[in-house]
Parts: sequence; structure tokens; C-alpha cells
Amino acid sequence: MKQNNIRFNPDHSSSIKNQIKGSEALLEALIHEGVNTVFGYPGGQAIPIYDSLYDYKDKLNHILVRHEQGATHAAQGYARVSGKVGVTLVTSGPGISNTITGIADAMMDSTPIVVIAGQVPAALLGTDAFQEIDVIGITQPITKWAYQIRSAADIPWAIARAFYIAASGRPGPVVLDVTKNAQIGTVDYQPIAINHIRSYIPVPDTEPESLETAAALINNAQKPFALVGQGVILGNAEKELADFLRKADIPAASTMLGLSALSSGEPLNVGMLGMHGNLAPNLKTNECDVLIAIGMRFDDRVTGDLNKYAEQAKIIHFDIDPSEINKNIKADIAVLGDVKETLVEVTSLLKENKHTEWKNEFKTLWEKELQIVINKELYPESGPLKMGEIVNKISEATGHKAVLVTDVGQNQMMGVRYFKYNQTRSVVTSGGLGTMGFGLPAAIGAKFGAPERTICLFAGDGGLQMTIQELGTIMQSNIDIKIILLNNNFLGMVRQWQELFHAERYSETVMKNPDFIQIAAAYYIPGRSVETREELDKAIKEMLETKGPYLLETKVIRKGMVYPMMPAGGAVTNILLGNE
Repeated sequence: MKQNNIRFNPDHSSSIKNQIKGSEALLEALIHEGVNTVFGYPGGQAIPIYDSLYDYKDKLNHILVRHEQGATHAAQGYARVSGKVGVTLVTSGPGISNTITGIADAMMDSTPIVVIAGQVPAALLGTDAFQEIDVIGITQPITKWAYQIRSAADIPWAIARAFYIAASGRPGPVVLDVTKNAQIGTVDYQPIAINHIRSYIPVPDTEPESLETAAALINNAQKPFALVGQGVILGNAEKELADFLRKADIPAASTMLGLSALSSGEPLNVGMLGMHGNLAPNLKTNECDVLIAIGMRFDDRVTGDLNKYAEQAKIIHFDIDPSEINKNIKADIAVLGDVKETLVEVTSLLKENKHTEWKNEFKTLWEKELQIVINKELYPESGPLKMGEIVNKISEATGHKAVLVTDVGQNQMMGVRYFKYNQTRSVVTSGGLGTMGFGLPAAIGAKFGAPERTICLFAGDGGLQMTIQELGTIMQSNIDIKIILLNNNFLGMVRQWQELFHAERYSETVMKNPDFIQIAAAYYIPGRSVETREELDKAIKEMLETKGPYLLETKVIRKGMVYPMMPAGGAVTNILLGNE
């Protein structure tokens, strides 16, 4: 089957003098892979690369971050909206160790990034030289591939291999540790393209029987239900998904990372799954007769108690990664392969169908959630501002065309619940690792990955301060992102758990915060703080009409709650709706 990878082959070789320094070969190899943007921070063991970069400013746009963690999150944001591989360049020791959180985040969320780190000369390896750490030992468990380059001759091959591994199959992070002698040594450079590695099978073979059996189950189903994961987006299979669902008339819900694979306005889109997902898809998971998981991994925040999850249903699992099959939920039918192809194959075997009564059951539960939760959050008649109403107003003001970037916490859940999407790759958030501080640098990367789109970052007062130094990156590169601070002076999500499950013992979740508008002003970023409904619309208009970056601080209800909520470890049917 055709491999799902990202390859770029612009011809830059004609201007290359074959015998060049390793540092130059590294940059030439990046250009050969189609890279035009690098997020990084220089340091002692990476100086030769940065010295060569001085002569490549017309070909490579280097974005100087303020912390190496920010570089990896920026690379993630870039990759998520562009579909390309994000690139980070750092030095040895603390430079590479500061990227660990971002690398782990990329691994959990299947984001293709290549992190390149300087390293001490090969002759000093193992001597505890200044700023030497075991990069491979540290990063191997959280990467698809980690490799130490000790010779300039290996650089072109290693870069080509890194990009192929990062982007093919189920994407993920790759780390290259480049010793200083490899950077300053010379190599007879020739561009290399890699599209095959022995023993590495990015796309498994699909068994024809699985396609036929899956189609037969779906054709005979009375209550089919599809769960859409990020694998659909990573596989560029949005159209194939829509064709599949529409032919068989199957309602579908998305995981958090799968959001925007289907337009918010798609009639078969019944909402979001998971702990803070919509009422109908969570309840109907335990009522459907055929559950069709497409490019998702049955994360615990989606399944809740595995022993009480979809026991009544036959389960079909489409995935590119064999290790996900039967890992959490036993599949009756596993459809392995590239979802862009397997969906087409199954769709060709489906009958035209209608499931009107089944779909109406979702509508009934949607109306219940609308009355009990959504309308109260989006259209409050009085009282403090609410997170949901702010998210909704900004989504409407952008025509639902913006990219949503979130940090982690209540801001994240409100963002993904109430922002709407009319095109794919519109959601950038930290899923599996749940990294506070992800939002600001990821928004920076997203702007470079989709420069023509409006980037709206929703962050809480806790998460924003974890990477607030990246305001300096925004200032230096004049990056046009809209930062919406949902400030409740709490670590809101932890506080919600403390309120519901720990007798309101708010241990270390109250935040004493600085004047965020003055901080933004110190970075020459305009902003405004609002706390009343009457001034909100005008402030949103001002933010969106401002050219360049803008910080809108909204002072929201201090003890707001995100509902629905499925308690951790509970069944998907054990859902709290708040005060009914």
C-alpha cells in the first residue's frame, strides 16, 4: 500500500560545492527536506551550526525562542496546522534537556518533529565534559528514533532518515544528537532521499477479509456509531471519512485531537467524546450495536472504566499502528493500514442506508445538554463573564475560520467544547501529556505553519505564566497571534476536582497574579482587560482588527465549572451535568 509520508524534493544541489562542513551539510539537508522555518536557541556546542546559519538567512527562517521547551512546542504547533515536520535546533546539556517535555508531548500526540541538538566532541563523550548528557539514553523512550551523529559523513543520511521516520506511518518525534567534531568536519555532500528502511514498516498490510467483515457488520447495524480520532487528520483522510459516514448514515463523534476532521456544521457530527465531551456521544457509546473507531487509541479520558465500556457493541478498529489494536479495548475486527485507503475500500462495500431514529436519539440528548449546560454557559443573563461565552463570541467573530490553540485546564476544555471549525487542522492542543505552558509557544508555531489564518490562543492564568517568556519571541518576530487570557485567579481544573471530590479544600490552587496587561506592554504587545459583558464585544473587535499580536485579558467567574464531566475511572454513562 502507498505509504503515508511527507516528502519534499526541491533541487538546491546545483549551487552546492560538494566538499562542505558538516554544519553546512546539515542546513542543506534541511532545505532539501523542504524546511523553511526552524525554532531554536543557540549555545556552545551548536555554535558551528549557528555560524553556518548566518549564511542561510535567505533560505531558512530561524525563530529565536526564549526557552528550549518553547522551541519544541512551537515546532509542534507548526506541524499540527501545516502537516509538515516541525524542526527545533538547540545546544547540548540543558539545551536538549529543556526540550524533553515537548518531545514527550509530541510522542503522545503523534506529532512529527525533528529535534537537532549540539553535543560535545566525540573524543570527550563519556568524560562528563561541560554540558554533556546522554541524549540518546534520555530521549529514546519518548521518540520514534534517536541517533547520535559522530561524523560529518553521516549528516545527510541521518537527516533524510530522521524526516522519513518522523513523518511516515504514525508520525512522531525524532532526535539527532550532533557532536561538535561532526559539525566542523567536512563531507562530500550529496542530497539523499529515503523512502524505505529495512525492518521499519510504517504502514502495515491490510487484510482483505477485514474490509469485507467490517463492511458486513456496518451494513447490518441498527445503531452504528463512529469515533473519529486524530489519525484521520494525520492521514489526510477527511474527505474519505465524510464519504464513509454519509453513505451509511452513521453519526460520528470526535476525540479532542480529532476535532476539525469533521466540520462543526456536518449533520452527522454529534460532538466530542470524553471526560468533558458532549452528553449524547458518551451515553450512546454504551447503546450502539457497532462501534467504529477510526484513527483513535481508546484513551482513558474517552473510555472511562474499561470494564463498563461499550460491552454491548461489536467493535471495528481502523488504525495504522498495530500496537494500538487490543491495547485497551478488544476489537472484533481490526482494519490495519492507511485510513485514507482503508476507508475508501470499506465505503465501496457499504450499502446506502438511513438511521433516522438512531440519529434522533442523539438530538434528544443534545437538547437536554443544551438546556442544562450549554445555554447557561454561552448566554448567561447576569453575573461574571464565563469562559464558554467568551470562546463562543470569538469563534463567531472569526467566522469559525480561525485556528484554535489552547493551553491545558479549564481553558482547554471550554475552548474545544465551544469553538467551531469549518476546515481541518484547526485545533492545536496538548492531548495525551496535558502540558501546561504548551499554548503560547504552540500558537507561535501555528502562525508560521498557517500564516494566512487567524490564530486564537486561549490560556489560563496558570498555564500562561509557565511559558510567558515567549512573549519575547512574539515581540522579536512580530508574530500576529491573538492571546485570550481566561483569568480566574485559580488553577481552575485542579480547583474543580478539589471542589467536587475533596470537600473544597483548595490546596495550593489560588493564584496571586501580576498585571498581565503591563507585562504585555513591556514586550510592546497591546492589550486590554475586561470584566463586564458590556465591554466584551468591543474588546473582541479591537483585538481582531489590531495588526500584530494582542493580549485580551478576560476576568471570568472565579469558581466556574466545566460540565458535563465524567469522573475519572467512572463509566462513560456516569456523567455529571452540574445543577440540573
